[in-house]
Amino acid sequence: MLLILIGCGQTEKKQDVSGSTEKVELTISAAASLQDALKEIAADFEKKHPNIKITYNYGASGALQQQISQGAPVDLFFSAAEDKYDKLVKDGLIHKKNGTDLVRNELVLIVASHSDVKGFNDLAKIEKFSIGTPESVPAGKYAKETLENLRLWNEVDEKVVYAKDVRQVLTYVETGNVDAGIVYKTDAMTSKKVKVAATADENKHSPIVYPVGVVKKSPHQKEAMLFYDYLQEKEILQIFKEYGFSTVN
Repeated sequence: MLLILIGCGQTEKKQDVSGSTEKVELTISAAASLQDALKEIAADFEKKHPNIKITYNYGASGALQQQISQGAPVDLFFSAAEDKYDKLVKDGLIHKKNGTDLVRNELVLIVASHSDVKGFNDLAKIEKFSIGTPESVPAGKYAKETLENLRLWNEVDEKVVYAKDVRQVLTYVETGNVDAGIVYKTDAMTSKKVKVAATADENKHSPIVYPVGVVKKSPHQKEAMLFYDYLQEKEILQIFKEYGFSTVN
């Protein structure tokens, strides 16, 4: 009898804590700047919920928003910009009650480790620098706002090399294709080939807030809400902090 009870206990431990045995794959469209933190979070989540597989679709928030608007099969949207997220809420593609502002980030100017660039004013002295395309990449939008508010944009706009997302900006700086780039603090932390020359004053750009929500047309609402709630747990928010994010609340 004891052996039977032990066997049953082991079986229960292997069962998904949600009580479901159906195999489900969740697709999460997320801003490129989130990928390192989310990789760790997915591994932890899948251990606790073995019937759910997390698949990430990374990119610029604007491009991801357009994909969802056009009917792409996505279960959750994790944006690096409130306006891209709010567009989906306004269009009825995400229920307002099934979303929240989760984390914040900072904007930084990065250069190669040996560079003598010390601040945004030095952009006028270099040949090329990179930002994300402002229309689709939130970090690019914030970068342009910062330079405009510093009254530098008109002086440096012809030197800009536009990138599809912040990770491409980081790569351009790492490989020496540009002299500097403007990315999130969290992206700069992932590379040993670059250094932070300056941090943008948060009053010089729109708030960098990352909202996340469940897509209304997701065929896996129960599992999507499970992951949505999981992202808000205290220990998971701590993981975001370890990767350089700060919490909203």
